[in-house]
Amino acid sequence: MSSMSPQPRYRQLAQTLINDIESGRYPLGELIPTEMELCEQFGASRFTVREAIKQLVEMGLVSRQAGVGTKVLSAAALPGYRQVMQGMTDLQQYTADTELDIKDAKMVAVSGALCQQLGAKSGESWLRLDCLRRVKARKAPPICVVEIYIHPAFRTVHHIGGRSAVPVYLRIEEQFGEKIVEIQQQIRSVALSDSLAAKLHAKPGSPALLITRTYYNSRREIIEVAASTHPADRFSYSQTFRHEWRGAGPAGEDNGV
Repeated sequence: MSSMSPQPRYRQLAQTLINDIESGRYPLGELIPTEMELCEQFGASRFTVREAIKQLVEMGLVSRQAGVGTKVLSAAALPGYRQVMQGMTDLQQYTADTELDIKDAKMVAVSGALCQQLGAKSGESWLRLDCLRRVKARKAPPICVVEIYIHPAFRTVHHIGGRSAVPVYLRIEEQFGEKIVEIQQQIRSVALSDSLAAKLHAKPGSPALLITRTYYNSRREIIEVAASTHPADRFSYSQTFRHEWRGAGPAGEDNGV
């Protein structure tokens, strides 16, 4: 049984609205129901409805105008992929919305700078997966090339090959009883090499984003490292930061809000 957490309510509502737009229930140029009407229809809070509509705006499906409403602009999302990240649940949703196409899997002896990145000793044999990631149900070039390194202890992980929407780290958790408790992410700009450009059907030397995620267990051991290279015109990244306010409660206690 998968350990993937349920989608946030706003994502469920957003997906329902996406399906309604794609089916023609809300035609191009027409308005979708108001926030209050959606709250009543779905029994949802105003915050949930606003977050759902925000998703549609970011996908280029609708536009919002004060005093007018929310108008349908397109029956299909804009090209590329927008990743909205607020926590591990959103990372799981990203992998669920896309497919990892594993092209090759082989054991490699790590050395040099790679050892430092993996927290490994020179000569250790790690499982390396060479992959492409694609958006589901969209005939378009891959959104990124992915290179994954898996700790030697988990090199016999099953079901590695072909296309899958199940994250590799979840397979490790399910098969080995391991638990990922922290994921560190780094993003930096790079230029596409000739080989990566060929795989992505992109222009060599064009700008790209290299996103490296390092997966840790409760003992602070590195279980997996995944490096994804995205052409700049096929990927954008959105993250929300909220101010955490703590007010004084009764008898001088602090109550988190």
